[in-house]
Parts: sequence; structure tokens; C-alpha cells
Amino acid sequence: MTEAEAEIDVDVELPPKLIDVFSGEADVRGAWGGRGSGKTMSFAKMTAIRALMWDQAGREGVIVCGREYLNSIDDSSMAEVKAAIESEPWLAPHFDIGEKYIRTKSKRISYKFCGLDKKTINSLKSKAKILLLWADEAEPITDKCWDIVIPTLRQEDSELWVTWNPARKNSPTDKRFRQTKDPRYKVIELNYRDNPMFPDILERQRQRWLKNDPDSYNHIWEGAYATAIKGAYFTKQLADMRASGRLCRVGVDPNMKRRLFADIGGTGRNSDAFVFWGAQFIGREIRVHHYYEQVGQEVGHHLIWMRKHGYQPENTEIFLPHDGATHDKVFNVSYQSAFEKAGYSVTVVPNQGKGAAISRINAARRIFPSVWMNNTTIDVESPDDVPNDAATEPGIEALGWYHEKWDEERDVGLGPEHDWASHGADGFGLMAVVAEDQMQSSGKLDRSKTWRRRSPMAT
Repeated sequence: MTEAEAEIDVDVELPPKLIDVFSGEADVRGAWGGRGSGKTMSFAKMTAIRALMWDQAGREGVIVCGREYLNSIDDSSMAEVKAAIESEPWLAPHFDIGEKYIRTKSKRISYKFCGLDKKTINSLKSKAKILLLWADEAEPITDKCWDIVIPTLRQEDSELWVTWNPARKNSPTDKRFRQTKDPRYKVIELNYRDNPMFPDILERQRQRWLKNDPDSYNHIWEGAYATAIKGAYFTKQLADMRASGRLCRVGVDPNMKRRLFADIGGTGRNSDAFVFWGAQFIGREIRVHHYYEQVGQEVGHHLIWMRKHGYQPENTEIFLPHDGATHDKVFNVSYQSAFEKAGYSVTVVPNQGKGAAISRINAARRIFPSVWMNNTTIDVESPDDVPNDAATEPGIEALGWYHEKWDEERDVGLGPEHDWASHGADGFGLMAVVAEDQMQSSGKLDRSKTWRRRSPMAT
């Protein structure tokens, strides 16, 4: 900030923990935490104060307020910015506030409200002189979108502000802004107890939430990672697998065929993820050894991983979804033909038609009692025997997150949500469909009996 900007002296009511966040120089300022912390109102108010500072210093530019999904201005943070400006009697006279716009009286500084999803993010590139970009409710913003957002801040003293309620440890937002030691990032945890203006009505809501929905309480109110996702398809199945000890060290039987089940991605920078689940079917057990996920890599990269982990042409069959026989948009070659050229046996599973996603989900639920998952984080005698990237943990996280898209107003489900977790879940669902078909054909699938559980350790 310039000397002219720094000379403005105002009395602003903020949660005390935010005072240091907005002091001094920084490239990124942010706060993460649960409901009732005052994050959104505080950051909205500070955007207006910055706008006034820049305006009185004679600068011109844009303050961008973004959220991942913004189908209309009603989905934006405009209402919060208006309320924040109007909450400070000394601040409001400096702004021109219309039904669909906010700007300073001089028109030197204006607000823009836009979506930060991959369909609308490119509109940011045309917005010149972005002085400040505030991403609110930023948890679901993807790496692809952040890669576009951050370079739009070209002014030497422009800043990125980020506010979010963390849902998962490996989300792009959490990794970029919370799990970093960058000295120019001022990002803190902020929860309801840090807000001296926390209203009584929210306190009553918080107490009810703690009593009536304890599973989601820590995420909603304490800013903890989500452990219970509304509409999650495999919550019970994953809990049962952990409780029964089927998340353990799972070895490979060298005398049995290995299988890889894929969900198809592409080789472009913005393509979907390519996924492999590596498993063996042994008796009535499905022993899952590896989960592999990559974005934008060509077939050669997948082949290197396969051979590194023992998936050789002579011992491995690859199962692809129906689009595995179609051509890649970049290299004009299908995954089926590429893997067959490398010597692998490939089976393309036909399209299951309407309702295929639900069919995969139901098949996965049915075969889950027979699934043993390799977990390389547990204590074992020889942990070096299993490469670090052989773990199934990222796949398990995807299965735990995979959930139904929910219409909150009507309280109805709208089918599977297509997000970062759907690729891993679809690959697992393909494995379930194949497993059911083969077990039924061989007479090994008997749903009337409880399958005997034993630890499939390395042989």
C-alpha cells in the first residue's frame, strides 16, 4: 500500500484474530473455519475499506468477488458486501450502490461478481487492473481454477483473499492456503468462539446442532474436516470395512491373475482424471492392492506405473468402461488399442445404459463385504516392501466423499454429484460390476451367507 492509502485512520469492528491478518503486507490473506465466525462479513467489510483507500489515493481498478458456482447475482457475495458497507455509517456515503452494482462515488473502484468454476473462470482474464480478488466459500474450487485465478493478479500490490470451511484435507484450497509456510500468506483459523459479535440465535442453533446432528457438528461449527457427507453412498460400507479389520496390509498372490479397473480421463490439461483400481479376485474375496489417479497424462505414463507395481502383460487383465474403445482427443488412439499394443489383455465393459451410475453404486454396496483394502500406513514388519505410492488411501477418500447431489430447497436427491471423487468411485463401481458378474457365473456369490473373513496377508 502507498503512503496515501496508509494514512486513512478508521475504527472498524472485527474479530480480534483478524487484526493481524489485515495488517502489513501480504500476497494472500484468509481465514478458514466453521459457521458463525464472522469470516464473510469481516472480509466483505474489508474489501470496502480497501476500495475507499484506493479511491482516495486516486487509483482505478476492480475488486473481484468470486464463488465457485454463480448462476446469478443472487448466488454471489453482493448482498454481504452491501450489508457490510451499510453497517458502517461513515463508510456508506463513499459508495454508489445499485441493484446489481457497487462502486465508489468517483467510479474509480468497482466491484465485479463472478463464478470461479471451470466454465466461467476464463471471464476473469478480460478484467483489467484487478486490485483484489476475494474467493468466498472457496473449499470446492479446483486446482484448474486456481491456476487461472492466481495469474490474473498482475498488479504489484494486488492481493488474493480466501475464506472457506474446510471439508477435506486434500482439497486444492486447503493444500494451497492452509498447508503452506509461505511468509506472505496470512491465513488463520476462525470459529464462532473467536467472534465477539456471535449472536444469540446462532448460539441456540449451534446447541441444537450439537444435540441433533453430532456427526456433522465439528465440520459445520468447528471447521473440522467433514467426516459425514450428506447423501454419501458408501459411509456404512467403509465404516464396516474398518471395524471388521478389512483395511489392512493386503499382499499380492503371485499365482493368481491381477486385474486393473479404469475410469477414463484424457491427455489435455483440463481433462478428467484417469483412474486405476488394482485388485485380485481370490475365492469370495476382492483384494484391492492399489489406487492410481492422474490428470492429463498419456498412456505411456500409466504403463510406467503399471510395470513398476508388477502389473505385467502376462499376469494382468485390464477392464475399461465403454468409452475405453473410443479415440483420445489428442493422440487419436483408444485406450483399448494402446494397452493391447503394449501386450495387455483388455476387456471393454458395455455401457449399462440409463441408470448406469446407480447400478454401479448398488453393485459396489453389494460386493463391499468381500473387499479387503491395502493400507500401507499401518504398522508392518517390513514397511519397505510396499512402495509409498501403492496405498489405497486416496481412493478410499474418494469413495467416502462420493455423494448424491442434493436440492436443499426441496430436500431431494438429484443423482450422483460429478466432482473430484466421481472418477475413483466410477472405477470402483466398474470393478464391482465385473466382480458380481464373474462371481455369479462361477457360483461364488451367495448373498444368503455371511462370507468368512480372514486376513489376506502376503503369501
